[in-house]
Amino acid sequence: QGELVESGGGSVQAGGSLRLSCAASEYIYNNYCMGWFRQAPGKEREGVASIFPTGDNPYYADSVEGRFTISADNAKNTVYLQMNNLEPEDTAMYYCAADFPCGYVTTVLPVGASFGYWGQGAQVTVSA
Repeated sequence: QGELVESGGGSVQAGGSLRLSCAASEYIYNNYCMGWFRQAPGKEREGVASIFPTGDNPYYADSVEGRFTISADNAKNTVYLQMNNLEPEDTAMYYCAADFPCGYVTTVLPVGASFGYWGQGAQVTVSA
């Protein structure tokens, strides 16, 4: 089993909701920023949301601000991404990541951006 284990995702109609989960080892959860990035076919990977589970404020990409909420459960070493009011443009493979600067999700990823850990990915498909 990997260091980050994702679950959730699926297919919904526009306006619907989905939740992603990312379970981490205690070491990762307590020491690194965690969050999600997404990649649609033919597009660059982009940030979605991030949080330092043990106490930082969350960060959101402009495209999801107000619709998505990232949260952390200290008892389960798990970070969640609640996605509401989904749009077809949200369709992508969503990857949980850890050990990166939390602010990465708010900008275009820099060349050579460094990440310590990746989850296996979860497909999110939103139909019009």
